[in-house]
Amino acid sequence: MGNQPTFTKAQLALRNGQDKHEVWVAYRGVIYDVTKSRLWRNGKHYEHWAGQDLTSELKDAPHSKSVFDKFDIVGYLEK
Repeated sequence: MGNQPTFTKAQLALRNGQDKHEVWVAYRGVIYDVTKSRLWRNGKHYEHWAGQDLTSELKDAPHSKSVFDKFDIVGYLEK
Protein backbone atom coordinates (compact mmCIF):
# COMPACT_ATOMS: atom_id res chain seq x y z
CA MET A 1 0.00 0.00 0.00
CA GLY A 2 2.97 2.32 0.10
CA ASN A 3 2.87 5.62 1.91
CA GLN A 4 -0.70 6.46 0.98
CA PRO A 5 -3.11 7.11 3.86
CA THR A 6 -6.16 5.00 4.61
CA PHE A 7 -9.66 6.44 4.93
CA THR A 8 -12.83 5.09 6.50
CA LYS A 9 -16.06 4.73 4.53
CA ALA A 10 -17.37 7.74 6.49
CA GLN A 11 -14.39 9.86 5.40
CA LEU A 12 -14.85 8.72 1.81
CA ALA A 13 -18.55 9.58 1.97
CA LEU A 14 -17.72 13.23 2.72
CA ARG A 15 -15.81 13.50 -0.57
CA ASN A 16 -19.02 13.42 -2.57
CA GLY A 17 -18.75 16.82 -4.26
CA GLN A 18 -21.39 18.25 -1.94
CA ASP A 19 -20.13 18.07 1.66
CA LYS A 20 -16.54 18.75 0.60
CA HIS A 21 -15.08 20.00 -2.67
CA GLU A 22 -13.21 16.76 -3.35
CA VAL A 23 -14.91 14.11 -5.47
CA TRP A 24 -13.53 10.67 -4.61
CA VAL A 25 -14.59 7.14 -5.45
CA ALA A 26 -13.20 3.80 -4.35
CA TYR A 27 -12.65 0.68 -6.42
CA ARG A 28 -11.21 -2.55 -5.00
CA GLY A 29 -9.93 -0.78 -1.90
CA VAL A 30 -8.19 2.06 -3.77
CA ILE A 31 -9.54 5.61 -3.52
CA TYR A 32 -9.31 7.77 -6.64
CA ASP A 33 -9.67 11.54 -6.95
CA VAL A 34 -12.11 12.19 -9.81
CA THR A 35 -12.60 15.88 -8.94
CA LYS A 36 -11.17 17.11 -12.26
CA SER A 37 -13.33 14.84 -14.39
CA ARG A 38 -16.17 16.65 -16.12
CA LEU A 39 -18.08 13.36 -15.98
CA TRP A 40 -18.15 13.55 -12.17
CA ARG A 41 -19.30 17.16 -11.92
CA ASN A 42 -21.40 17.71 -8.77
CA GLY A 43 -20.42 14.25 -7.52
CA LYS A 44 -22.69 12.28 -9.82
CA HIS A 45 -21.81 10.17 -12.87
CA TYR A 46 -24.93 8.74 -14.50
CA GLU A 47 -26.55 6.67 -11.73
CA HIS A 48 -23.36 6.55 -9.61
CA TRP A 49 -22.63 8.84 -6.70
CA ALA A 50 -19.21 9.93 -5.50
CA GLY A 51 -18.04 9.24 -1.98
CA GLN A 52 -18.76 5.53 -2.36
CA ASP A 53 -17.08 2.23 -3.08
CA LEU A 54 -18.03 1.46 -6.69
CA THR A 55 -16.52 -2.04 -6.79
CA SER A 56 -19.85 -3.83 -7.05
CA GLU A 57 -21.23 -1.33 -9.57
CA LEU A 58 -18.46 -1.51 -12.18
CA LYS A 59 -19.74 -4.77 -13.68
CA ASP A 60 -22.72 -2.79 -15.04
CA ALA A 61 -20.61 0.04 -16.45
CA PRO A 62 -19.86 0.35 -20.19
CA HIS A 63 -16.12 0.52 -19.49
CA SER A 64 -13.44 -1.51 -17.73
CA LYS A 65 -11.50 -0.85 -14.55
CA SER A 66 -8.79 0.81 -16.66
CA VAL A 67 -10.93 3.95 -16.57
CA PHE A 68 -9.38 4.61 -13.13
CA ASP A 69 -5.83 4.64 -14.54
CA LYS A 70 -6.09 8.30 -15.46
CA PHE A 71 -6.98 9.42 -11.93
CA ASP A 72 -4.69 10.05 -8.98
CA ILE A 73 -4.76 7.62 -6.08
CA VAL A 74 -5.35 9.48 -2.82
CA GLY A 75 -5.29 6.52 -0.50
CA TYR A 76 -6.88 3.26 0.44
CA LEU A 77 -10.21 2.30 1.94
CA GLU A 78 -9.94 1.03 5.49
CA LYS A 79 -10.92 -2.62 5.81
